[in-house]
Amino acid sequence: MIGTVLCYVLLPAARLLRALRDAFFTCRKNVLLAKSTSTQIEGVFAATRGRLVPEEQEALLQQWLEEGAGHLPADESAPAVGKVSVTLTSDWLEGSELLMTSLRDLNLAPEVTHCAGQQLTELHALASSEPQDDAATELAKLPAEETVAVADSAPWAVVAPQMDHQIAGCGTIDAKVQNEDPAVLAWSLALDEETVPTEPPAWLIPDTVQFCPLLTEVPYHDILWRDWEDLSVQPSVLEQVSKSTPLFEFRVMSYNILAQDLVEQGLDLYLHCHPDILNWNYRLPNLLQEIQHWDPDVLCLQEVQENHYQEQLEPAFKEMGFACFYKRRTGTKTDGCAVCYKHSRFQLINHSPIEYFHPGLEVLNRDNVGLVLLLQPLLPEGLDLKTVSPLCVANTHVLFNPRRGDIKLAQMALLLAEIDKIAKTTEGSYYPVILCGDLNSVPDSPLYKFIRNGELSYHGMPAWKVSGQEDFSQQLYSRKLQSPLLPSSLGITDNCQYVTLCQPNKLGRRKYSRNFLLQFHFCDVACERPPHLVLLEGVTDAKPDRPAHWPKPAVMVKDPDPQPFVPRSSGIIQHGLNLTSVYSHFLPQRGRPEVTTMPMGLGATVDYIFYSAEPVEDRNRGGRRLYQDGALKLLGRLSLLSEDVLLMANGLPNPFCSSDHLCLLASFGLEISSLTES
Repeated sequence: MIGTVLCYVLLPAARLLRALRDAFFTCRKNVLLAKSTSTQIEGVFAATRGRLVPEEQEALLQQWLEEGAGHLPADESAPAVGKVSVTLTSDWLEGSELLMTSLRDLNLAPEVTHCAGQQLTELHALASSEPQDDAATELAKLPAEETVAVADSAPWAVVAPQMDHQIAGCGTIDAKVQNEDPAVLAWSLALDEETVPTEPPAWLIPDTVQFCPLLTEVPYHDILWRDWEDLSVQPSVLEQVSKSTPLFEFRVMSYNILAQDLVEQGLDLYLHCHPDILNWNYRLPNLLQEIQHWDPDVLCLQEVQENHYQEQLEPAFKEMGFACFYKRRTGTKTDGCAVCYKHSRFQLINHSPIEYFHPGLEVLNRDNVGLVLLLQPLLPEGLDLKTVSPLCVANTHVLFNPRRGDIKLAQMALLLAEIDKIAKTTEGSYYPVILCGDLNSVPDSPLYKFIRNGELSYHGMPAWKVSGQEDFSQQLYSRKLQSPLLPSSLGITDNCQYVTLCQPNKLGRRKYSRNFLLQFHFCDVACERPPHLVLLEGVTDAKPDRPAHWPKPAVMVKDPDPQPFVPRSSGIIQHGLNLTSVYSHFLPQRGRPEVTTMPMGLGATVDYIFYSAEPVEDRNRGGRRLYQDGALKLLGRLSLLSEDVLLMANGLPNPFCSSDHLCLLASFGLEISSLTES
């Protein structure tokens, strides 16, 4: 009976131990197959004779081969394998290290789809073959990179370990290949090899396997290709512009060119970039070539470093035919905004620099600036009896801080008030307006809606919500906007207009100075008994005597400093410029949003070109005002890119784009009318 019990106990235990042993060697075999391609295994087992693997490792390899042969079908089984001598080069791991690789390393390895049975068959065929010199020849033919298919992505390359005749890493961009494309001929620079980085690193994404893109197969100018969208052929535009109506056509570019001082102060933001492409001597020619290639007539730049503007940019722009205006940020900041226009196409009527810093005001205590110009288009010869409306161009760079939306909104109110003053005609209407800049606000944020829809109810709104850059809703305390947004001392109404230019609601309704009102302190009228006053003995029957200390009545004088009376709304800010965006902020062909910058590897739209349009009456879609082109018509635009495309190019900046922002470019047309019509 004891024997029977032992039989029932020991027999299953023996089978379990055998199953565990089989599973152990099967697991090690799969690890080897997953981490090595067939050619790599051949290279390990079929290298030329050299130093021998220790006997223990050799026995382990022999045992693995026997276990693997035991699991093969009968028709695929190979003859017994003799003692295998394995020679390892310094470029590959030793056989025992490959076999004893842990499962943790397997999980970190890229997923490769190979048939294990086929690998094992090749291994047995190789081991049973007599001439090993052929195997060494096959090892020499081993490619440096094995293409790996990754789901939902472009082809990438797993970089093989470096050999004497190989260099692992990314390929470099051939300047000749770029220059073959006429679209980038004017701004693809072929600089010295010492200046141009040879191995741009891949964008570092945490917790992922790092790959290098095949740059030789997908060059930068193919990845970052931007199409020109001709909007003049759309039916909506053709209906508004008849063939007999001539247009004054011009191009406007808005570009944040990334001040070099800001690069050096925030190098942590550009760890993905090769140091050479961050050098100003590399970036400056790229930027100038890009601007020259697109050939705008009006150029609005942000983050323009003052010394670079004075010493390099302004002279270069003058050679291109531009007249330039520059405004540096206040305080200790070294960059600012610039507006340039072709003096052959426009003539300056008026210009106004704006400083957003006002001492003592919490909502205006930052050093950002803006520029507003009023330009007169110059018609070509032969159109002496024709005229075209002046054009107002504004450029600004709004505060970045995502938590201080109150400051952003106040800065925008000041800019719109200045545009209102410069662009307003004598009849009370407005000349066409183009507003460019880095607004540090995303599409459909409250600040964006305020510019586009002309109205915003801001009272009680969290300050972080104004720009929509980040979500701070989980914070216990957040700053909230209070009304009025701007103090009355600024002289700007909630309609974004200067009070000195506003028409009072009622004639003679004024705010008077304190000195003017003090002259009514002692009034003789107060000492006279009203004629219809009921006579009450001891109450209304006595006429008060004039106190001796009262001064003699003076002649009424006019207030030397009257102020218009401006009623304020309750937490609502408005403007009447009727602005809409050049871009739709969405790429329908890719099903992804447009981006203009890539801070920390995350795409966002913060740069805009707004222009004057005519609102469509009684057609508001979900609170979003609809527009149609008026005297200023949008004829075309340079398409933007999506986040995934920029990630393929290693983000911004890169060897092809020398700023951390993309440039915005649009083509407009102003109607030309006869002098009699105007």
